[in-house]
This record gives sequence, structure tokens and C-alpha cells, in this order.
Amino acid sequence: MAKIFVLDTNIILHDYKAIRKFQDNDIVIPLAVIEELDKFKKGTDALSFNARSFMREINKLTDRQAMGPEGIPMGRGLGRIKLEPNHPFTPEFQNYFRDDIQDHRILSTAMWVRDSHPGRFVALVTKDINLRLKARAVGMEAQDYLTDKVEDEVMENIGRRVEEVSLEGNIFQEFAYGKPGTLDWTEVKAKEPSPNQLFLLSCEGASECGRYDSSIGKIVHIPQRYAYGIKPRNNEQRFALDACLNPSVPLVALTGGAGTGKTLLALAAALEQAGDYDQIILSRPTVVLGGQDIGFLPGDQKSKMSPYVQPLMDNLDVIRRCFKPGSRQAEKIEAMLKEEKILISPLAYIRGRSLGNVYFIVDEAQNLTPHEVKTIITRAGEGTKLVFTGDIFQIDQPYLDQWSNGLTHLTEKMKGQPLFQHIFLRKGERSALSDIAAKLL
Repeated sequence: MAKIFVLDTNIILHDYKAIRKFQDNDIVIPLAVIEELDKFKKGTDALSFNARSFMREINKLTDRQAMGPEGIPMGRGLGRIKLEPNHPFTPEFQNYFRDDIQDHRILSTAMWVRDSHPGRFVALVTKDINLRLKARAVGMEAQDYLTDKVEDEVMENIGRRVEEVSLEGNIFQEFAYGKPGTLDWTEVKAKEPSPNQLFLLSCEGASECGRYDSSIGKIVHIPQRYAYGIKPRNNEQRFALDACLNPSVPLVALTGGAGTGKTLLALAAALEQAGDYDQIILSRPTVVLGGQDIGFLPGDQKSKMSPYVQPLMDNLDVIRRCFKPGSRQAEKIEAMLKEEKILISPLAYIRGRSLGNVYFIVDEAQNLTPHEVKTIITRAGEGTKLVFTGDIFQIDQPYLDQWSNGLTHLTEKMKGQPLFQHIFLRKGERSALSDIAAKLL
């Protein structure tokens, strides 16, 4: 028989299309969830958009249909959906949950659904770990929303996408120092590599970086080069800078720990190619560390965003200090800021825009949901390059983790696409103190 899944509010706020991702199983939405969604309907952020979109979806499904005891069908290949009135706990459990809160109403309704369908599998689906623990404490099956979660094996392989190959001396010499600096993939693999596969090719202690270019069917040499005064300090940064400078790869993801140079390299590459783009846009999610909110901020849009994008401006200062005050490069940065060729833009207002011929850097992208990442990418017009940076192990959103955040989702779903490249940076280059703190603390 079809299973029954009772959805918590946070599932809908995470993905308003979640009801269509349980195959032919049935969905139950407690009215307590509808009451909670009502609090989000007037905002302008992604949560409010998801709340409104879900309510429109439910309204469309229930239009001119009476919702009987078994609910209504959601469509071909899908199960049925039902809005279930709130039910109290049975006398056995009333003393366990004395606080009259929405979480308890959702849990008690889920237990009622389970008891009313003894022959069927019933589970509460929530991203709230505390609610899952409460449910399990009273014998209720509880699960996380697994649709957009990446498997553990995939997570283990994220940092292993650079293949190390040893070459014979003459082949290595031709690749590293010859022209055009390419290598047939048959020299290193029995099977053709995926597009933009990265290689570390070595011979007798020397090593060089390479990338498989599927358009010509060869592994191309990645030279050591500067970008607006910034030089890569290790092979990972060399791969990253090459991806950010490569016009044939419009979508790049840079992941890694604090101090690995993700944001600095992305910004340096943007400045190096400023003449090729109409604008450089810098943005990041407006999420504060550990919920330490600083309240409402005065001023216009730029002033309100300033504290959130200050890390991006810090990196811009690092680049500026590579040149003498008054130099052509330093003056160019000042002019670009003044003329808004370098623009700070909040992600909240990106929906509906079309970003044509811009270099768009999204920092701290691990705090975005998969749906938010998709929304940003689908705004890209002709000539636009998108660079997402972030550390999937430093997440400040309460209902995201290293398996389900938008940056992880992006790196897995786009893997192997010619238009996409992902580089994982391990080695910290900010300072010796930063590096050892990232490893030990």
C-alpha cells in the first residue's frame, strides 16, 4: 500500500514543490502547518516566496473539489493530498507535551494519522532535529527530507576530483614546456575523462596542472599566472584561478575551508576580466553568524548590505594593496566602485531579473537552499559568468547541512557538464594561525 507522509512547515519553506516529490505516496498537511505558513506570506525573502507558492499550489489542487476523508489526487503518477485538522494527543501522551505549541500540534496530528491507518506506513517528515527526536521518543517514525540530500559516498569523493598521474619524461616535457601544451587523454586514461576533469601530472618530482577540454578532446596545460596582482600559492588555487578566468566555463563552484582563497581568487579574476563584462556584481546571503542579529540597519539598500558584504570588500582591499597608492590599477578599482561597475546587490531582489554580460560572485553560497541556487543560475543571460564560493562545513542556516545545502547540490548535479567546473581547495593560505585553527578547532 502507498505510504503516508505528514509534512512539517520547514519542508514546505525549504521546497514548496516537495508534495510532488514523494512519488505515488500520500501526503498529509496538518492545519497547524497552514497556520504557520500564514506568518510568512507577506515577506519578500525566499521563505515567503515558498510559502505563497505552496498556498497557490494547494488552492489550485482543491479548487472546486471537496476534500473527503481520503484527500484529493495530485496528478498522474502521484498520490493523494489531504489537509488534516489538528488532533490532540491521546491521554497517554498528554502529560509528555504540556506546551501548546505548533510543533506539538503537528506531532499529535501525525500520531493520529498513524493510529487511524494501522495497516500503512506513516512517517513525519521534518528538518527540525528536535521534533524528530520528540517523535522517536513516543514511537513515531520521523525522517528528514531526503530528496535534495547528497549521498555520503558523494560527499567523500568531493575532495578527490583531481586525478594524479605519473608520465614518462619526454611526454611530460612536451606537455609542460611544448606548444600548444596539450596531451591526448589516451596517454593517461583508458576511458575518456568527463568535461573539465582536473589532472595533476608528475614526473620525477616535478608536477604540472592540466584540465580535460572536451571541445578539443585533449588535456590542456594550466600555466601559472597572475590575476590583478594575485598569484596562486598552490595547485588548487591554480585550478581555481584558471576556472574563474576561463570564458568557456560560465558556472564555477569554489569550495573549501576558511582562508583557502576562494573569494580572493574569484574577485581577482573578475577584476582581471573587467573589460569583458558590463558589471561585476558581489552578493552573499544575509545570514549572521550564530544568529547574532544586529537588528534593523539604517540607510539605503547599499548601506543595509554593507555589513554582510564587508568580507568581499576586505578581499578587494587585499587586491588594492598589491599596487601602490595612485597607481593605474588602484585608481581603476576606485573608479569602478564609484561608477558602480563593481556593484553590491542583495540576493533578495534577484528574482525576475535577467543578468546579461555580468561577472556575478555569490559568496557563502552554502547558506542557500538548492531552490535558491537554481533561482540565481536561471537569471544568467548571455555572456554572464557565475562563481559560487563557500564552505559546506560552515552553515548558519538552521535547516541546512553539508548534505542538503545549495552549494553541495550544485556541485553534484552539475558534475560532468562542459559549462561547469568545481574546485575543492584544502590548503589554507590566510596565515599559519588560521590554517592550524581550521584543522584543530
